[in-house]
Amino acid sequence: MTGNTHIVGGIAASLAFAQVSHYDPVILLGAGVVGALIPDICHGGSTIGRKLPIVSKVINTIFGHRSFTHSLLFLFLIEVLLTTFLKNESVTVGILVGMVSHYILDMATKNGIKLLFPLKVTIRFPLTTKTGGKIEYLVFAALSLLSVYFGYEAFVNNY
Repeated sequence: MTGNTHIVGGIAASLAFAQVSHYDPVILLGAGVVGALIPDICHGGSTIGRKLPIVSKVINTIFGHRSFTHSLLFLFLIEVLLTTFLKNESVTVGILVGMVSHYILDMATKNGIKLLFPLKVTIRFPLTTKTGGKIEYLVFAALSLLSVYFGYEAFVNNY
């Protein structure tokens, strides 16, 4: 998936999570967007890869794309780092929700992800799409509509 689809996926996921949790939807929203971008640190052309090119290059050289940073192991390590060094649980949860949304969206692509890294098993859904294709555009549109719906619900119920 493209960066824009990951961003709107992070928005939709974090606002949906706000519906069933006690966390501040504004914090979840911001953290969810950041989390939705983090897994692509392994790709130099990604939004986060362009911001941190040296880190991106090192991670890509060691692990490649859609392996370690798209795994449950990486998700767990990020969770440990965030809970150790951040005292704001809403930020931690928002980042993790955004990362999970990224994983789910990339599992819908033909290349899938190495969710169980270091195992070399590729995980993808039975029906997949091409990154940047027409189906991704429909996914983006659906996630945008869900973001509006969940956003309305989150902010009406919380403010």
